[in-house]
Amino acid sequence: MRERVLVLLGGLSKEREISIRSGTAIATSLKRNGFEVLEYDFQGHLEQVIAEFKPDVVFIALHGTLGEDGTVQGMLEIAQIPYTGCGVLQSAVCMNKLFTKYFFREIDVPTPKFVYKRKGESVSFSEIKKILNCDKVVVKPVDQGSAIGVSIVNDEDGFKEALNESYVLSNGVLVEEFIKGTEITITVIGNYPDIKVFPIIEIVPVHDFYDFYSKYTPGMSKHNIPANISQKAAKSAEEYAFKIYQEMGLRDIARIDMIAMGDEVLVLEVNTIPGFTETSLVPDAAASANISFDDLTDFIVKEALKRKK
Repeated sequence: MRERVLVLLGGLSKEREISIRSGTAIATSLKRNGFEVLEYDFQGHLEQVIAEFKPDVVFIALHGTLGEDGTVQGMLEIAQIPYTGCGVLQSAVCMNKLFTKYFFREIDVPTPKFVYKRKGESVSFSEIKKILNCDKVVVKPVDQGSAIGVSIVNDEDGFKEALNESYVLSNGVLVEEFIKGTEITITVIGNYPDIKVFPIIEIVPVHDFYDFYSKYTPGMSKHNIPANISQKAAKSAEEYAFKIYQEMGLRDIARIDMIAMGDEVLVLEVNTIPGFTETSLVPDAAASANISFDDLTDFIVKEALKRKK
């Protein structure tokens, strides 16, 4: 009897359309792998589809809030159905950029300097410049993905506009020093003690940074493997990726974004449900490790099935 996989896609976040693309690609792959697959556009309820389809495992392809942040994971824990990716706590922490920063500090992983501001707090660009000792900053909603709401600014007017844009999306904003360097990312798969670090990808976006359009529009970014960084930086990046994955208790798959400057590497954030679209980084990383898209989805599902009660 074929194992049944329920693929959750779509969802309620700003990343809905990307989730549909990822989920559709995953479902198609799993069908080729011989699983019985049902694609389900998650709109806040799972009870009926679980009762009717009776999945052996759920493949979560939901990006962003109400999908990648531990909420759906909690629902599936209560239903006692195994699911792909990280657990409730890890999903919630990694979705929140502030908590992720705190964790990096705790395990001695270097990350850019930052200031956190809650909605309603007054702050000026001149104040931020003094605190961070820089002339350019990155403004990010604290709990969004895919670079949604992210702005790079270097003056008071731009700073106010960026704050307002971020506060529409979140009640908290992370203001981070702008680091000029090489954008890199590392995919890690597996479960302790069998954890594998994929080759480093250098991201070369057409825009000033790897924004939403660079991520998901064909031709708007290049993925270079191997990354054009020093051997020392590459070694540090791989060590940080492995350490984060292991110390945070991540599982199945995650992608960790960083910036390399000469021999130095700073870690930016962790993606616990990375994209699986035609322009996504994870499939390219897997291919560079001689792992096909179908082998990757098959591996993730089988790892999750090991947790079946």
